[in-house]
Amino acid sequence: MTGEASDSGKPVLLSGGNPQIPKGYGDAPVQAYIAAMPGWKRGTGERLDALIEAAVPGVSKAVKWNSPFYGVERGSWFLSLHCFTNYIKVTFFRGTSLDPVPPGRSKHPEVRYLDIREGALDEAQFTQWVKQASALTGEKL
Repeated sequence: MTGEASDSGKPVLLSGGNPQIPKGYGDAPVQAYIAAMPGWKRGTGERLDALIEAAVPGVSKAVKWNSPFYGVERGSWFLSLHCFTNYIKVTFFRGTSLDPVPPGRSKHPEVRYLDIREGALDEAQFTQWVKQASALTGEKL
C-alpha cells in the first residue's frame, strides 16, 4: 500500500478525517478529495466548491498537502480547505483584508480562518468573502 489509498482503493483518512489525496492540479483531484470527505463534510465540501465556482468563474484548483486550494491562476491561491474531526477549516490567505474579517485568527499576520461546523454554513457571507479574496493578490505556494 502506498499510503494514499486503502486496500479497498478508497483514500486513506488521516488525522481528523482529512482525506489523503495525491498532489495534483485541476478539478479532478479536488473532486476526489471532496468525494472522500467523511460524513456531513462531503455535502458541505460539494456546496463550498459550487459556491466558489459560481463566485469565481474559471477558478483554478489543486490539491496540495492533502488540502484543496483555489486561485485565480495556477500557483496563486486565495483559499484552501482542510477537514478536521468536527469541522471544515477554510483558510483565507489574505483574510485580514476581507470585510468583515473572518473570525479565526492565525499565527500568520494576514491569514484568517473560518471553521464550518455541521449545518452552520452562511452561504451569503462565504460567497462575499470568496469574491473579495479572489480579487486580492494570491499566495504563492
